Amino acid sequence: MYAPRYWPTWFLLGVLRIVALLPLRVSRAIGSALGTVIYVANAKRRRIARINLRLCFPDLSERTRRRLLRRHFRVAGQGYLDLGFFVWASEARVAAKVRIEGLEHVRAATAGAHAVILLAPHCIGMNVGGIAVAKYFPTFSMVKPQRNRLVDWVLTAARSRYGSPLVPRRHGLRPVIRELARGVMFYYLPDEDFGPKHSVFVPFFGVPCATLTTLGRLARVADAVVVPCFTRLLPRGAGYEVVLHPPLAHFPSGDPEADAARMNQIIEDGIRRTPEQYMWTFKLFKTRPDGARSPYD
Repeated sequence: MYAPRYWPTWFLLGVLRIVALLPLRVSRAIGSALGTVIYVANAKRRRIARINLRLCFPDLSERTRRRLLRRHFRVAGQGYLDLGFFVWASEARVAAKVRIEGLEHVRAATAGAHAVILLAPHCIGMNVGGIAVAKYFPTFSMVKPQRNRLVDWVLTAARSRYGSPLVPRRHGLRPVIRELARGVMFYYLPDEDFGPKHSVFVPFFGVPCATLTTLGRLARVADAVVVPCFTRLLPRGAGYEVVLHPPLAHFPSGDPEADAARMNQIIEDGIRRTPEQYMWTFKLFKTRPDGARSPYD
């Protein structure tokens, strides 16, 4: 990993290490500036996010959506720099900057001998939610390893701050079911377009979206309760807020399409609170019903 192709990554890791020493209020200002640079420089991701916002918020004016788009990139830049904070900051500093609400819902579920699946959307603070909960309960997550080994290392170091095992996505669901059976909570982020296989088309912000039915199937097989988990990056260097909601009642219902639609509605409701913090740069609607053309083409 000392080969020349890794030198830019080593430089970026050095920057992250230095920024991690700064007060979070200062690093957030730097992160906001970084996000503005990314907004200007990365035309591809800017275009994807613009299309997503147009599809999901058709009632907003073009000017309002542009402001939302710029806010998203600024917050994303802050989230990128916060990775260094979660890798290298002391435990006391991390604890002071992450507050968590709703732990009683998880305690009640585990006391009832239920497995627990934490339903978390792909927001800017998605890594922080898993880190925060793992401090109190054994937790694992599923990840897609990065091609760049140094980037993969820093993400793994942050995500496993409190010893959370990370299951590679390519291993499938068997390790997930095994860990749930052992009483380890699953921090699950299902809101990506994985194509038509194992997906159904249900609304997401009113747009038909290829949605995995995995959450309902896992809850049924593992006899697990599903606890929505939303993480919000707080302004002015205040850190992060992680909110755990009561377990979903009557879930799964036995109808995969209805369960997928309910999952999307829960995620949508959480996103609307801080819409700039969702990962709008993902191709959320790449797969279209009946093989229609992707809006990103």
